[in-house]
Amino acid sequence: MVRCIPGYREHSDSMQDKPKVTFYLPPDLHRQLKIRAAVDLEPMSAIAEKALQFYLEHSEVVEEAANAHGSTFRVYHCPDCTSPVVLKHGELASLRHQPNVLQDDANLTVEPTPTTATTSDEELVPC
Repeated sequence: MVRCIPGYREHSDSMQDKPKVTFYLPPDLHRQLKIRAAVDLEPMSAIAEKALQFYLEHSEVVEEAANAHGSTFRVYHCPDCTSPVVLKHGELASLRHQPNVLQDDANLTVEPTPTTATTSDEELVPC
């Protein structure tokens, strides 16, 4: 089944005076972009243009956010300290009374998440 979205156009007249750029996106990112374009009734190229413009104007914010993930509080093990510490707001803070802090991550196992393949006979297409 093909669903047609009224008012949705892949290329507007203003696109013709812009240079063409080809991107190779991962399938999940491409899927998210297609959904966003359909929901917002906006061409994928316009959304990509906004994202690129934001990145070029605020690349340091994007980099900080990407680097902050997973390393907000890094645990340090000092041989002279009685407990592990973290650097929090420029100060060393003890983790002695933190029950949910793992002392050793060597025994951690990460379970793979199952990928669910969704099959559907519906497809969004530009009109």
